[in-house]
Amino acid sequence: MSAPAKVITGIRTVSVPVTDQDQALRFYTGTLGFTVLRDAPIPTGRWIELAPGTDDVIVTLDHTTTDVTRGPIMIRFTTDDASAAHTALTAAGVDTDDLLTWPSVPPMFSFRDPDGNTFSITET
Repeated sequence: MSAPAKVITGIRTVSVPVTDQDQALRFYTGTLGFTVLRDAPIPTGRWIELAPGTDDVIVTLDHTTTDVTRGPIMIRFTTDDASAAHTALTAAGVDTDDLLTWPSVPPMFSFRDPDGNTFSITET
């Protein structure tokens, strides 16, 4: 049996469900330092695309309603210094977990946005 054709070649966008797009936009740009790539009106709210860094992955702030259900989300962001990132986010009032420093594993920690979505940051 031959290998299947490569159907998926990468990740372009990760959508984060949010209840208040204005509040989420302030958090992701003001607290996390993301860059706004696009903010345009659509019938269900706004289409907001953000860049968390210099790579090609885009994060969208996807407006949720009570009739739409989604599973848990987990995105692992990267940083050059997990300890400094942890200190900065904690000082900014972000809900962070302890910085994990295990032998032979990069330092990392989890945090939550105002909607309770959980993410992690791992040192590269």
